Amino acid sequence: MKALELRGVEKSFKKRRGEVVRALDSVSLSVGKGEVVGILGPNGSGKSTLVRVISTLVLPDRGEVEVFGIDATRHPKQVQRSMNRVSVEASFFKKLSAMENLLYGAKLYGVTSAEARPRIAEILDNIGFARKRATEPMEHLSRGMQQKIALARALLTSPVLMLLDEPTTGLDPRSKKDVQAFIERIRGAHDSSILLCTHDMGEAEELCDRVGIMVDGKILALEEPDRLKARYATNGRVPTLEETFMAATGYSVEEASAEGE
Repeated sequence: MKALELRGVEKSFKKRRGEVVRALDSVSLSVGKGEVVGILGPNGSGKSTLVRVISTLVLPDRGEVEVFGIDATRHPKQVQRSMNRVSVEASFFKKLSAMENLLYGAKLYGVTSAEARPRIAEILDNIGFARKRATEPMEHLSRGMQQKIALARALLTSPVLMLLDEPTTGLDPRSKKDVQAFIERIRGAHDSSILLCTHDMGEAEELCDRVGIMVDGKILALEEPDRLKARYATNGRVPTLEETFMAATGYSVEEASAEGE
């Protein structure tokens, strides 16, 4: 049984002027148990919509989404228990401290404060977040620090399926490495399955078993990083993942990371 399987998923939105934009166009993909699958794509390619559909925040217009064999559209509450989502759009109670937000998040998943506190301390240490800052209101923390708290909240319950939407955006290089290493440890310790949406080529190559390229709501390719790069080899030279991305999409990495989605 796959941890996650999508078959022919489509989703369109209407803009203010009535124009219809297809965010997901016949998307099919799967994530095996314990596998990390990365989706590379420029902002506006549909990555965030993909994560919202899987996490049941948005209903697909067509197609099927299954989480461990359960239909996510028909049984959203059931599949929500087995997954957690980290997004650059993570929301918090800004007046409350980071610790209060984490304890509240733990309570929603049935974890008591006594159980959560040592787990929170361990996670904060592992992702390079100073414990003394955990008592500060969220509104006083930088975007990068808020992103770490979003990740910590998702890791509290050791989910078997993690949906990571640009999880290291806004982090400094050291913090980014800390977070990536911790994601690897979580995967190893709990055999978690991970869908990672990113425009960070190094992150995708380091963490992912398979990498897909997404443009205009379509998955253009989904393979092991080395096989994906080999597909775009010229004159016997195998390109880097960044060069592969540029060849497949026509976007540079800088353009891919520009605001848009």
